[in-house]
Amino acid sequence: MRTHDSVSVLIFHTIRQSFILVKQFRPAIYAYELEKYYPQVLQNNDQDCSIPPENLLPAKIGISYELCSGIVDKPGLTLEDVARQEVLEECGYDVPLSNIRKITSYRSGVGVTGSLHTAFYAEVTDNMKVTAGGGQPEEGELIELVEIPLMNAMAFAYNESIPKPAGVLFGLMWFQTNIAPSLQMK
Repeated sequence: MRTHDSVSVLIFHTIRQSFILVKQFRPAIYAYELEKYYPQVLQNNDQDCSIPPENLLPAKIGISYELCSGIVDKPGLTLEDVARQEVLEECGYDVPLSNIRKITSYRSGVGVTGSLHTAFYAEVTDNMKVTAGGGQPEEGELIELVEIPLMNAMAFAYNESIPKPAGVLFGLMWFQTNIAPSLQMK
């Protein structure tokens, strides 16, 4: 399987002391949860095991809380350019390139693709907000912004009942190690 490399951005609102995450429906999460309730759907490939509409599970079981992210698929853009563009499209903040800080790059999807993922950090304020965000509906993106207060961030990270990818945990832990100590000194 081939896939694009990707970027994500841990966004911290400095005035409200909160993280800005995106909340969106992920078909793979929905299918995973659906299979737990109706295992016959994927186990009986040779038979019609459709689920009656009245028995379908609510779409909210396919929701995930994530960092602002995107794939690297536009030639000529740097990773920082892609990260900046994603913050604008998904979250509505026009962040100067100089405010986008690389955290690190690592391999993601190593069991399937081994693509390269680069994590960034950006601080925002209300005066950077230029659109509502929400992604690009014409590309199937229906994104809701969610703010997680700094004081609740680690409880959010470790709450197993809230679906989130590992990048969220990594970002929040990175923040606690690299940014939070300087905030406490102020």
